[in-house]
Amino acid sequence: MVAKDDPICADNMQIPEDSLRNTIEKATSVPDNTKTWQFWLALLSLCAISFCCSFDVSTIAVALPRITSELDGAANFIWIANCFVLAQTIIQPPVAQLCNIFGRQLPMVVAIAIFALGSGVAGGAASTTGLIAGRTVQGLGSGAILVLTEVIVCDLVPLRERGKYCGIVLSFTAIGTLAGPVAGGALADKNWRWIFYLNIPIAGAVLLVLVFCLRLHYTKTPWTKALARIDWIGNILFIASVCAMLIGLISGGNDHPWSSSRVIVPIVLGVAGLAVFHVWEHYHKEPSVPSRLFGNRTSVAGFFIVFVSSMLVQWVSFVWPIYFQGVRKTSPLRAGINTLPYLAFLIPTAAIAGVLLSKFGHYRPLHFIGFCLSILGPALNLLLSPSTATGVWVVFQMVDSIGRALLFPTVLPSILAALPEADVATATGMYSFLRSFGFVWGFTIPGIIFNDQFDPSGISDATVRHMLSDGRAYQFANGAYIRSLPLNVQDEVVMAYLNSLKGVWIAASAFGVTGLIAVLIEKHIPLRTELETEFGLKLESQDKDTSEKEV
Repeated sequence: MVAKDDPICADNMQIPEDSLRNTIEKATSVPDNTKTWQFWLALLSLCAISFCCSFDVSTIAVALPRITSELDGAANFIWIANCFVLAQTIIQPPVAQLCNIFGRQLPMVVAIAIFALGSGVAGGAASTTGLIAGRTVQGLGSGAILVLTEVIVCDLVPLRERGKYCGIVLSFTAIGTLAGPVAGGALADKNWRWIFYLNIPIAGAVLLVLVFCLRLHYTKTPWTKALARIDWIGNILFIASVCAMLIGLISGGNDHPWSSSRVIVPIVLGVAGLAVFHVWEHYHKEPSVPSRLFGNRTSVAGFFIVFVSSMLVQWVSFVWPIYFQGVRKTSPLRAGINTLPYLAFLIPTAAIAGVLLSKFGHYRPLHFIGFCLSILGPALNLLLSPSTATGVWVVFQMVDSIGRALLFPTVLPSILAALPEADVATATGMYSFLRSFGFVWGFTIPGIIFNDQFDPSGISDATVRHMLSDGRAYQFANGAYIRSLPLNVQDEVVMAYLNSLKGVWIAASAFGVTGLIAVLIEKHIPLRTELETEFGLKLESQDKDTSEKEV
């Protein structure tokens, strides 16, 4: 039974008492000194597969021109990149429910196998259709891996330590993101298919390790009962609704103008479908996304924070390349190199933030400082000019990067602090979904603002002015193109890009303010220092005791 002053019950949160009691009775409390070789091998494997997923995403962005050229797929380039994101996003909450029903190990093994299968299909693709199919399968596996990795970390360590170990995994994810553009360029020059084939041996090695080392407790149920527990209708509603919304968001401004019915209708249907999904989940006996996840101010604030912070991370990857290519007239490769300081500060700061959270147990100060820097960073970027010194824009990137890094490993523990351990998987699934969903919006919103703010009227050359009108400015933000123009026209184009970016930076700071307000809403809840889960790691000593009892 939970005490009356337990923080889990704060803010009138409604938790099924028998469900909570059942979980606590089955809980396995594992002391900190039991981190055996099994634990470290399992953690290393999670880091390796997370590296693969992030490496694949960042690599494809650089290699895409070569791939589309070889497969004659210029008309489908936007879907080669985004089918992965779509599949990755829609699968996450359903997977969270599945790992509550079937345990953690089996879904993880299946997810890695699906990711490897998709990699093989994509690597061997002879057409863009085959490549899109492979990337979609990859995305399904990657989305499941994202959720399950964080759920498993939560099963391995107490809440107080999760920031530290999530920070370790996120560091490998960031390293994959950092290495991707460089490796992608090299592999694209040799053979782009190895971008996908390299995933297969790593996934195979991770599978072997997890099968033998990631032996977690869980209560097995007959398959018929397990299948009956799945929220089939809810999951179908969710996947269809989010899929419709993402199709509208991805095609808007790319395949069709934002005013097109082919963009508006899917988005409207997606929103309506999510409303129906919410009603269904409220009344369903075993929902995939329980309404109690949003039953207190701290978890709601945390979910909002992860959405906004993820959106702002993607925002950076959209805007900085425009500045470097459209304003400073650099090549795409140089623009990628110039954004490396952002990632260079992100990795160590995220690790430090996780350690600080584990040591002191206070997440609100980290969130507060993180959003203050996330507001300051874009505001400083308003000072950028075509001739800004390198040291200045590196410092500006550093400010923004540190702000994001303080949020990365510390938001999930704050959400879980307000919820019972029984909801770890479903809460993590929603957290992971909102993170991916935020990434999509982090490309869409600045794109809309950029196109709205771009004013070509100051460009004297009528041909250039026409080419950069009607939302086409983004595709011409290329140093080689701008340098090919007459000098006076170059200056006019550069100023048009610079002025349009100011509105984008201001909007980024404004969203940072909404995140800061959410921090003021969330409350401090002590992070649990004992591991209480029915899915804890099986130790060798426990296996021996079990065997002796059976004998």
